[in-house]
Amino acid sequence: MKRDRIELIADLLDKRGKLSLTQLEEAFPTVSQMTLRRDLQQLESDGRIIRVRGGAMSVKEIQKVSGEAYTKKTTIHTDEKREIAQKAASLIDAGCSFFVDGGTTAMYLAKEIPDINCNVFTNGIAVAMELAQKKNIVINLVGGQLMSDNLSTASPVADMYFADTNFELAIISASAFTVENGFSCGSPVEADLLKLIRKKAKSVYMMLDSSKIGKIMPYTFARMEDIDVLITDENFPEDLKDLFKSFDIVVM
Repeated sequence: MKRDRIELIADLLDKRGKLSLTQLEEAFPTVSQMTLRRDLQQLESDGRIIRVRGGAMSVKEIQKVSGEAYTKKTTIHTDEKREIAQKAASLIDAGCSFFVDGGTTAMYLAKEIPDINCNVFTNGIAVAMELAQKKNIVINLVGGQLMSDNLSTASPVADMYFADTNFELAIISASAFTVENGFSCGSPVEADLLKLIRKKAKSVYMMLDSSKIGKIMPYTFARMEDIDVLITDENFPEDLKDLFKSFDIVVM
């Protein structure tokens, strides 16, 4: 019966794309909320859905716009990404202007950002589409070359686009981090964009889950001294947290 119910929930999510926990309770009136939450956890572990604030979203819904590579990255280390996204969202105030990159952690952040009056600059297509479901957020999508593996854009003339724009925060993420090589990514044009963004912002918030530690990608775009806040998960090593704090970086 449990497996049948889980399959019914998966089918319902595939048909509708996204459902709130309240909608699921209405669809399964004899099932407790706690049981439904466990069912969603199981479906997420199976890589079939992504849990979001107050409900869940079908992976097939993401695949409609993102393709297989991006979807695969979206469905790994989900607990860590959600934890980081919730922390980052708590730092955003109404009236704020900020940049968010196009990584998969940023898409989780887009789901967690409350529907408040704010200006968001992003190079993430999936991020922009998620934010577009909210009424009060002004979205500024940065153009340029499409990087299909993470559904983001970057341009060698991005400095012209940002010449007369202003944002207080840069909330960015990295594909890899080592103490020696700093924060890195796989594209030179993306690295150039992130360098530009971090220099323009008043404060730089780095979202980094613990799975990225010890990995190296070809292009470094920031080092420890370039960021103001590190937002990470509970598995991040304590000794590395202490090292960041020694640079006067706030660790969350």
